[in-house]
Amino acid sequence: MLCPLDGRYRLRVGMLSHYMGESALAVNRVRAEVIWLKILSGLKLPRFKQLTAGEQKILDNICTLSPADLEILQQIETSGYKTIPATKHDVKAVEYFLRLKLSNTSLKDRLSWIHFSLTSEDINSAAYAGLLSDGTEKVLLPVLLQLEKKLDRLARKEARSVMLARTHGQPAVPTTFGKEVRVFVHRLHRQIEQLQKQEISCKFGGAVGNYNAHMAAFPQVNWRRAAQQFVRALNQKRRIKIILTPASTQVDPRDTYAELFDTLRRIHIILIDFCQDMWHYGAAGFIRRQVKAGEVGSSTMPQKVNPIDFENAEGNLQLANALLNLFSHKLPVSRLQRDLSDSTVLRNMGMAFGYALQAYLSIGEGLNKISFDCVSARRELESHPEVLAEAVQTILRAVGYARAYEEVRDFTRGKTITGNDWQTFADHLDIDSATKEKLCRLTVGAYVGLAPKLAEGKND
Repeated sequence: MLCPLDGRYRLRVGMLSHYMGESALAVNRVRAEVIWLKILSGLKLPRFKQLTAGEQKILDNICTLSPADLEILQQIETSGYKTIPATKHDVKAVEYFLRLKLSNTSLKDRLSWIHFSLTSEDINSAAYAGLLSDGTEKVLLPVLLQLEKKLDRLARKEARSVMLARTHGQPAVPTTFGKEVRVFVHRLHRQIEQLQKQEISCKFGGAVGNYNAHMAAFPQVNWRRAAQQFVRALNQKRRIKIILTPASTQVDPRDTYAELFDTLRRIHIILIDFCQDMWHYGAAGFIRRQVKAGEVGSSTMPQKVNPIDFENAEGNLQLANALLNLFSHKLPVSRLQRDLSDSTVLRNMGMAFGYALQAYLSIGEGLNKISFDCVSARRELESHPEVLAEAVQTILRAVGYARAYEEVRDFTRGKTITGNDWQTFADHLDIDSATKEKLCRLTVGAYVGLAPKLAEGKND
């Protein structure tokens, strides 16, 4: 084991390997080859008998690779298998594997059509697009949507839980904990919506994207239409769709990859921001964490109850973003028509998704363990009556008081203020009795504006 995704996090993120691991890559490659063989069979090409229903079933069954099949594939590539010498080429190994599997079937007379007119990047492009689509749709999105729901419930639950808001780290004005959580719900929701609309591109035009070999063999065939058929077949039951790049070199430009990675990075930045806020609220004593018997918070300080879930999430989100940032900058760039420096980078996309998934699950667990301490939050708020300065100067402005801001500033800035001080301040103002009474009724607990409605997600 070289990284925690294969060790301490394996039980939590192992599901991702089913969709983005080495075996998943092999399955997607085999599936792409099989789909293309089916497309070719429908083009009425000379010497290519159309597939029967039974042969279609044979091909469908091949797409389900057993552990033994995966072992054979690896042997073909690395050390050779039976009469097949080591290819030292992963996609060519898939072609030979399919020839081997079909050699004793009724398809044995059509083995030469496997991988017809293709370059390995056609298969890889389809396979990696499938990995990204599956990893996003079937793993990350469901967990993110569940996380959004948890945050939404927390925002509603604590809609009226007043607390002191701080700007520049200093006491500002009152707010509610629920409203501060709602900010993250809105931010996260917007990015998730963009993620749900994401498309992943692939190319399928041969050696340098021009359909050269296709046209040399059968110039009468509409090969671009056949490529579109291929992509439509890839998209069966997919929400995150794969699209065909209309013009490419040997490799897909992968701009859609960068779009996906950048959306995920924005989501992660939002979640890092949330984790850090939860850390600060915990440090201030506003968030209490559940204590389980036998758990240890420190090897030397028995009293410790640390915010480990939010801290774990923050670190793993930063790891994920470091990789996603690399992918966004590296993968859309290829020297001339192709260089191979992308190959090893592509194999690590699942690692970024793994760290992201670990982080999402940690945040979810952290939310399950916390409760907001309304008493402590209100106590701190009430110890800062100076935060009513905004309300006082605004009410005075509204009635035309000439130096409202300046007088309130001189009365409060850098000073310790008590609730009674506001009464004294109001008594010395040359204002009408109604305005004076309005100032005297102000309390920090009630000065929250629309925070409760905002926290509940109300737009009216």
